[in-house]
Amino acid sequence: MRIKKYFLPLLILLAGNGLFAQQPAPLKIAVFAPIYLDTLFNGSNYTLGNNNLPRTVLPGLDFYNGIQLAIDSLNAEGQSLTVLFYDSKSNTQSVKQLLSTEALQDVSMIIASFNNRNDIKPLADFALNKQIPLISMTYPNDGGVKSNPYFALVNPTLTTHVEGIFKYLQKNYPTEPILYLKRQGGLEDMIEGLFKDLNKKTPGLPLKIKTVAATDSTNIASFNSVLDSTKINIIFCGSLNENFGMNLVKTTAANKSYKSILIGMPTWDAIKDLGKGTEIIYSTPYNYNRIDKLAQYINQSYRSKVAGRPSDMVFKGFEAMFHFGKLLIKHQNNIASQLSDNSFKLFNEFDFVPVKTNGEPIPAYLENKRIYFVKKTDGVIKSIQ
Repeated sequence: MRIKKYFLPLLILLAGNGLFAQQPAPLKIAVFAPIYLDTLFNGSNYTLGNNNLPRTVLPGLDFYNGIQLAIDSLNAEGQSLTVLFYDSKSNTQSVKQLLSTEALQDVSMIIASFNNRNDIKPLADFALNKQIPLISMTYPNDGGVKSNPYFALVNPTLTTHVEGIFKYLQKNYPTEPILYLKRQGGLEDMIEGLFKDLNKKTPGLPLKIKTVAATDSTNIASFNSVLDSTKINIIFCGSLNENFGMNLVKTTAANKSYKSILIGMPTWDAIKDLGKGTEIIYSTPYNYNRIDKLAQYINQSYRSKVAGRPSDMVFKGFEAMFHFGKLLIKHQNNIASQLSDNSFKLFNEFDFVPVKTNGEPIPAYLENKRIYFVKKTDGVIKSIQ
C-alpha cells in the first residue's frame, strides 16, 4: 500500500460545491483516527522507503481512506460540509492540545476511530461541553466515560453482545445441548456470569449449557466424550481472546468425525481466515454486504487509489462520514437526538439507546443496540439476522 504525500496531521476537506458566500457556512465535522504519521514522515519526507507500512498504521489509514471516499460521494451529490481530519497519534500535538485550537470550537459533530481507551475521555468531555455528538466507530467502548448523553457507541458493549448471543441461542437452539468452552480470566468470568444470570432469569426455556474449562492450546477432540457424532454440535466460545478462538476453530475443523457449529464473540469479525473447514457464527454491529452495488463502488474506488482490497475499516469510515454527515445536514442542531434516524442507511441500521448506570438520572452514554449475526463457512460470509 502506498501512502500519499497529502497525508498531514490536519487536513481540511471541503465537501460541496455551493456558493458559500451566499449561504450559511457549512456545518463542520471533525474526524479523529490513529495514523501515527510522525512515525512515517520526517517533515514532508516519507522515511520508510519501500518497506511495508507498520500494522499499527493500517486501520487508521484505511478509516481515513473511507472518509475520503465518502467525501467524494457527498461532493457528487452537491452536499455542503466542512470536514477536518486529525491524526490522534500526532507526536507534535496531543488530542487535548488539538481540541483547544480555534478550528474546532464551532464543530457540530465528531467522528472517531479509537484504538486506546485513554484517547476517549478528552474527546468525550469536549463533546459534552459543546453538546455535540461524538460518534465512536470502533472498540474500545466507553473508556470510563460517565454522565455523557453526547457520547454515542456504535459498537455495542460486551454485555449487549452477550445478551444478543443468548437470545440467538435460545431462539435457534432452545433444546440442543450447548458446550460452553470457558477460558481462565477475569473477562471470561464476567461473560460466564452474564450468561448464567441470563439463563437463570429467562422467562423462556433455559439453555442446556455444559461448561468445560479450556486453554489456548486445548484440542476440541478432548471433549469428544460429550459431543455427539450423529448430529451437529453447538459449541460456544466464552472468550474474546484471539488465540483461544483461532485454536478452537482450527481444532474443530480438524475433528472430522464430529460436525459442529461454533458460536463466537464479536472480536471474531476482525480475525482473518477464521472459519476455514468449519461453520462459525458471531455477532457484529457491522454487516457489510460486499457484493452489492455500493460495496462494489467502494472496492473499485479504493483499488484505484491504493491498488488494494478495502478492509472493514474503509467501509466503517465511508459509512460514518456519509450516513452521519447526511444526518447532520438534515437535523442540524438537533442531531444529538436523531442518531437513530436510518433515512440514509447504507449497510447497517443503528438504534441508539440512552444507557443509565447505578441509578443515575443522566445517561452514561448512548449505545447502539442493533447487532447482526454473521455465518462464515470456509471463508464465505452470510448474514443470518
